[in-house]
Order: sequence, then structure tokens, then C-alpha cells
Amino acid sequence: MGQASSQPQAQPVQMPASHPPMGDHHHASSPSGSPPPGCPMHEKAAPPAAAKCPVQHDAPSSSSGLNPHNNMPNDLTHMPALGQTIALPTDRATSSIPRPSTPDEDQAGGSGRWEYPSPQQFYNALVRKGWETPEEHVETMVEIHNFLNEEAWNEVLKWEKRWSGSDETPELARLQGKPGQLSPKARMHLSLAWLLPSKFSNEPPFDRHDWVIRRPSTGEEVRYVIDYYSAPDNPDGSPVFSLDVRPALDSFGSVTQRISVATEEAWKSFRDSERR
Repeated sequence: MGQASSQPQAQPVQMPASHPPMGDHHHASSPSGSPPPGCPMHEKAAPPAAAKCPVQHDAPSSSSGLNPHNNMPNDLTHMPALGQTIALPTDRATSSIPRPSTPDEDQAGGSGRWEYPSPQQFYNALVRKGWETPEEHVETMVEIHNFLNEEAWNEVLKWEKRWSGSDETPELARLQGKPGQLSPKARMHLSLAWLLPSKFSNEPPFDRHDWVIRRPSTGEEVRYVIDYYSAPDNPDGSPVFSLDVRPALDSFGSVTQRISVATEEAWKSFRDSERR
């Protein structure tokens, strides 16, 4: 299960590359530019004000003006913000992540995919919160945001394929950012860093997402926890991130799956150490 000094159980990979074992942190190199101030539509855990996400994620409801599926404002506009000096793209990229279909899509026999916010929508969300953001960096921030979400989804698919043994593709039913709420695993790693500082990093994740996926064949919903870490930059200066993606311990099935993967990787690590 190789280790890196930045995070426990980490195996760095370059994009594009095969993913490391599911129990490991997945290291992902950003496609270009500087890292965003956290996930563009989600807050970091206890960052400076300028690094927070412009979108609220607490107690979403239709009456609050937030989409209950992704906790984003329903009224994010594509109009330029007051005082904006650079024209930002208004096109929204379509992700590879399936979402539950609408009634119209059901009738047409199709299904939809999640869309990412456009650079203009993202910038408007920042302005709404009163945070100063260099306009020239917004497109890169959105690019990295989208890249990290795609990498996280690929990790979810690996877990799901192991569970089902088939190529059935789940849907991302809803998601929520949980800034400042350390997952139990992240909290455990910080405690281990205090006890074993040479082996574990004392840097907390800069963001956390909870994604609820739906398995089409059974309709079962499964929650995944995603911790986002910063990792040392590549030699060329491009940023690297570490994603720790795993099913939440909400059910007996998820618990047994986590134990199975952890046991398998422990044996693999032991065998690799014996060969050296």
C-alpha cells in the first residue's frame, strides 16, 4: 500500500494514469494552473475568508433558494458582475457523472448528467459573498474543480464495480459539502500524526464532500465520503491533490466492504515488503 510523506497510505499518480488501490488516497495532478481556493462550489475547512466557497451548504431547501440535490443557489446568473473587467465564459461543461433522470427524460428513454457551473456563475457566486477573486484565474479554478470531481467519481466507480461485480453505472443522486466537519477517518489521521509525526501528516483535508449514489438495479442509496487533501506540487510547479474516497460506514454492507478492501491491501503491503 505504499506511503508518501504528505498523507498516509498515498500513491501518487499522474493524469492520465490508473488509479491506486481503493483504500489509498488517490493523488491527482491538476491539469494546469494554480489550485483553486478549495472546491469552487464548496468551502474549505477553516480557511481564510478568501479561500472559502461562495455557496452555502447548510440546511438546503427549496424555500431557501438552494437546489436540494447539490446545495447550489438556483439563481446563479450568467450576467457579468458589477465592475467586472474580463468577459468570462458562460458555457457549462457537462460531467461524466449520471444524475437521476427527470420525468421528461424518462418518457424519452434518456438520462441526464450533472453540469458544472460556468466560470461566470462561479465568479458571480464569489462576488455575491464579497470575496475578492482575480478574474483571470477563474477559468483555471473551474477547470481544476471539474477535474477533481471527475477523479472522485472514478474512485466511486471502482468501489461500486467491486461491490456489484458488473459494469452497472450508479447515479449521483445528491451531494453536500461539509466544510469544517472532519470525517472520523480524517480525525483519526490527525490523532495519529500527533503520535507518529514521521509517518502521518498533521494537515487536515481542505474540503469534504458527502455524495449519495443510487444503484439503479436495486434503488439502494449509498453515501460516500470524500476528503480532499493538498499534496506537494509536481517538479514543474503544477498542483497535486489527494482524494480519499470511500463508502461511509452507514450499513453492514459498507462496513464489510471497507474491511475487505483494508484486509486485501494489508496483505498486499505485507507481500510487497517481503519481496524487498
